Amino acid sequence: MSGIEIERKFLVHKAGRPYKEQAYASSRICQGYICSERGRTVRVRMRDGRGYLTIKGPSDQSGAARYEFEKEITPDEAQHLMQLCEPGRIDKTRYLVRSGKHVFEIDEFYGDNDGLVMAEVELEDENEPFVKPDFIGEEVTGDRRFYNSSLMKMPFSAWRDALPEEYR
Repeated sequence: MSGIEIERKFLVHKAGRPYKEQAYASSRICQGYICSERGRTVRVRMRDGRGYLTIKGPSDQSGAARYEFEKEITPDEAQHLMQLCEPGRIDKTRYLVRSGKHVFEIDEFYGDNDGLVMAEVELEDENEPFVKPDFIGEEVTGDRRFYNSSLMKMPFSAWRDALPEEYR
């Protein structure tokens, strides 16, 4: 799949974590970055035993839209490409929750990013209306600290105290 990806990101309130009960699916994801420079990333991902190579371009001014190319690769190829990645990995569980006509992807991070939970929703248009589940909090679309490639370099553990208690 390739084209323009439009998504908005949100922090998730830590109280109760009801997204786990509301999820219709979940999967463990491990990913690394061959390139994580501003304006372009090349990501290698393992998800449920399948490999993916993803290339992303620069975000637009709002941070909500950018070009994305993704291709499934063999698990063996993904494992070999992981050896070429920059130091650091992103390890997380992704939960899928339906809300209205949309699906929210809720990422619960581990390792140096433990305690961070974010939600994303993909849209057809930046201004498309959507129904936010109750557990969704502050919007962080365009805040580079919350890009996975940034979390690899400057993990949540280094700056978690900068967020309100309800999100850590």
